[in-house]
Amino acid sequence: MVNDQNSRVAVITGAGGGLGVHIAHRFAAEGYTTVLVGRTESTLRKAVESGPDGGDMHPWAGDVADLAAVTALMDGVAERFGRLDVLVNNAGLARPGTVESTTEDAYRAMMSVNVDGVFFASRAALPHLRAVRGCIVNIGSVGGMRGDWTQAAYNATKGAVANLTNAMALDHGWEIRVNAVHPGVTTSHEEIRTALAEGTPLRDRFDDRVPMGRPGDPAEVAAVVAFLAGSDASYVNGAHIAVDGGLTASNGQTDLFH
Repeated sequence: MVNDQNSRVAVITGAGGGLGVHIAHRFAAEGYTTVLVGRTESTLRKAVESGPDGGDMHPWAGDVADLAAVTALMDGVAERFGRLDVLVNNAGLARPGTVESTTEDAYRAMMSVNVDGVFFASRAALPHLRAVRGCIVNIGSVGGMRGDWTQAAYNATKGAVANLTNAMALDHGWEIRVNAVHPGVTTSHEEIRTALAEGTPLRDRFDDRVPMGRPGDPAEVAAVVAFLAGSDASYVNGAHIAVDGGLTASNGQTDLFH
């Protein structure tokens, strides 16, 4: 435990699984009072139980896409812990499909979580963040900076998160900082670890495109999120950091001379 954050309070949305668990664990390890938000209390409790020894972690069930519910949640966190310093908008949903093949239900679900959730959670947290000159870190995606095959709706939502980050950094930079982290593929889910196992054809194709030749570790993303939330990033506002092994440095063409 590194208790150097002076009891700062961080809320991590989508913290019941995947990347969100790793982000929450990183904040808890750095001494934050860490509130894990998600729709299912049981998964949040498992995330707390697997956290770092001595971590001050609290599950808090709620729906970030419901403005009234997420407003009550942020108000409740601030009342219980006396402040709110950091909001990490990590909750996200991905469903494959083109403009033609994506169902309306899948489209609405992704828009609700990925866009409404960021917008509403930020709106709800802003009065409390303003009081302590806190910050927001939005979890975007390289899919919001470049296109993916069969991810039309997901790419649209993450593109919206990227430009919403810009707008909030302009509108609120005098009182809070707002930045975004854009991960590439990370081994945050078992299905990804299986699909990208060493020696598989998909892994070979993946490594050919990524300069560092591997998928990311979720802890590597969490470290960048923690940096942006901390005092060392005190003059960083409106930044977009790709954590993708150099993928977005490329024009997409494979190495013609290798």
